[in-house]
Amino acid sequence: MSATLAASPERLDLDRLERRELNRRLQQAESSEIFEVLNPLGRHSLAVGLQRPVEVTLRGHAGYYCAGMNDGGRVTVEGNAGTGLAENMMSGLVRVTGDASQSAGASGHGGLLVIEGNAAARCGISLKGLNIVVGGSVGHNSAFMAQAGTLTICGDAEAGLGDSLYETRIYLRGTAGELGADCVEKEMRPEHLAQLTDLLARAKIDADPSDFRRYGSARSLYRFQVSNLGAY
Repeated sequence: MSATLAASPERLDLDRLERRELNRRLQQAESSEIFEVLNPLGRHSLAVGLQRPVEVTLRGHAGYYCAGMNDGGRVTVEGNAGTGLAENMMSGLVRVTGDASQSAGASGHGGLLVIEGNAAARCGISLKGLNIVVGGSVGHNSAFMAQAGTLTICGDAEAGLGDSLYETRIYLRGTAGELGADCVEKEMRPEHLAQLTDLLARAKIDADPSDFRRYGSARSLYRFQVSNLGAY
């Protein structure tokens, strides 16, 4: 044959496999292997601890801590995801076609997390380098104590956005509730527009970068000052 056919995915059915068996198979897979997980049915801790660039598609909703500690894997959830999605992610890509519960991307160090729907409270809490793109809105205290990376929000943000923020960049298209302590709106310069354009393109989300505003740290809480006591 003149053309090479794409490899067929290996199907793993959670009605027949235990969760530990599933994760063991995914963690031991060779690079570039492709998997299709059937009947996830909201089960917790699916596709965790991946350390190679394998491709995993969950055909349905996922429970808590899906794709946690991901380091190189490309994980797609065709549905919603529970608390702690992609927690402590190191690299790779995690995409959810629906909504995500609270603390999505918590402590993430690298890679790209895409939530095509909405994200609940504390999205991107304690970010350490992960890039998060949310197609909808986020709940309260998102990017709380976020240190590095980006949080892009195509919808609105509830109160407490960027509370106690360090150097994470927040891009927001919609409206924000009361901003968190030390979070302020900042100038959107050409380098920020370029970064945002790249993030939206990689996330495959159709939005005009010029519609967004940038938020960041006022840096007034970096060092303790008694005059700021009420903000801590």
